[in-house]
Amino acid sequence: MDLKQLLNSITPDIYLRLKLGVEIGKWPDGNSLTREQKELCMQAIIAYEQALPEDQRTGYVPPKKTPCAPDTNELQPLSWKN
Repeated sequence: MDLKQLLNSITPDIYLRLKLGVEIGKWPDGNSLTREQKELCMQAIIAYEQALPEDQRTGYVPPKKTPCAPDTNELQPLSWKN
């Protein structure tokens, strides 16, 4: 089985299990993931998510509607209040 076939065989359930395994560092049966297993799982997660809409991918941050700071280059002093 080549890599493309392997990635196509990942179901949503397998994807969620891989993601949880990476998050907690353990398989569902309680065994710890090795470093190599974590790396391979992350690669599979990233490859699987390429087929998902951008807003459903891990780490997605929606664009801001308004900027955080005023649109000036002037530095503004901080005001400390107790």
